[in-house]
Amino acid sequence: MNNLHVATIAVMAANIIVSFKGFNDTSFFERYKFGIGPIKAGQKERMFTSGFLHVDISHLFMNMFTLYFFADVVIDYFGPAKFLLVYMVSLAAGSLLALFFHKDEPYYSAVGASGAVTGILYAAILLEPNMRLGIMFIPIPLPAYVVGIGYLLYSIYGMKSRLGNIGHTAHFGGAIGGYVVTLLFMPNLLVTDTLIVLLLAVPIIILIALERMGKL
Repeated sequence: MNNLHVATIAVMAANIIVSFKGFNDTSFFERYKFGIGPIKAGQKERMFTSGFLHVDISHLFMNMFTLYFFADVVIDYFGPAKFLLVYMVSLAAGSLLALFFHKDEPYYSAVGASGAVTGILYAAILLEPNMRLGIMFIPIPLPAYVVGIGYLLYSIYGMKSRLGNIGHTAHFGGAIGGYVVTLLFMPNLLVTDTLIVLLLAVPIIILIALERMGKL
């Protein structure tokens, strides 16, 4: 964890460079942020460019801080090329889910690497489900899979209640991307860690069920 892989540095550098450009250039920020109206009008690149923009330094820091802790897990298992693929697929999945749930809200917009980073986080949890993670206000570190399930359940609550100025939908979509790509790269997890795979799928199944019932 102390020696960042060049792939992680490259992703962080891209986020920092694009974000600082956006901090200092409002027209750039507005042109490349996620926006339902412009995307439906044909500016599909926003689904990717928005993932490298951030609202402010604290937003950027939190995403890069999370990436710092979990990128190495994915790189250790898959190598840098597949790590980058997990990252980009998760980014796209987050944008696609946001587009799906907000398609009738032309003024909905969002920025941030949270979807991509959540995909890396969920991939790392699937690969190392028993690593211990500390959570604010909880004195005892919890197994990673418990944190992952809890986080996605919270994201569903956030989506349903429109809680805060947070892209819960992109987070959830990113997690789905990380989950699916990890299983594609390591299908043996379905046999060796069947229970964990099923447990981590529970929030995804709940989301699908709620959407089908019109509860989201």
